[in-house]
Formats: sequence, C-alpha cells, structure tokens
Amino acid sequence: MTDDAPIRLLLADDHPVVRAGLRAVLATEPGLVVMAEAAAEDAVTRAAAGDIDVVLMDLQFGYGGAEATAQSTARPLPAC
Repeated sequence: MTDDAPIRLLLADDHPVVRAGLRAVLATEPGLVVMAEAAAEDAVTRAAAGDIDVVLMDLQFGYGGAEATAQSTARPLPAC
C-alpha cells in the first residue's frame, strides 16, 4: 500500500442495517474504501483474502467478535 492508496475496509457485523449505515458514513471519507461486508464466521474467511487493510468488527457477534478477531490476526499475512 502506498501513501496515496485508499485504506481498504471490511465491515463485520451480524446486522445488515448496521453494515449499511457504516458503509454510508464511511463512503463520505476520502482515503477509505469499503471492500466488503460480512457477518459472523464469514468475516474471518473474508479478512484472509488479502485485499483488506482494516476490519471494523462488532465485538458482540453471536459467533464472538473477539474470537473472530483472534482467528483473523492469528493467520499469516499474505505475501506482498
């Protein structure tokens, strides 16, 4: 990622309306691009795809946001 490249976000929340609201607010911010949205277990898999810089994670997932975050950060980083 270069200094002028946008920050690529994944919105992870079980509620579609929350994700839509976050997407709408973040779309107004220069330098940010929402690459994907995911719910529960899908967030861990989607975060591993390698095209995400930041995950905005709901910590009160039914699945467990803290557990999903731990699983995501435990994976090796993709090669650049």
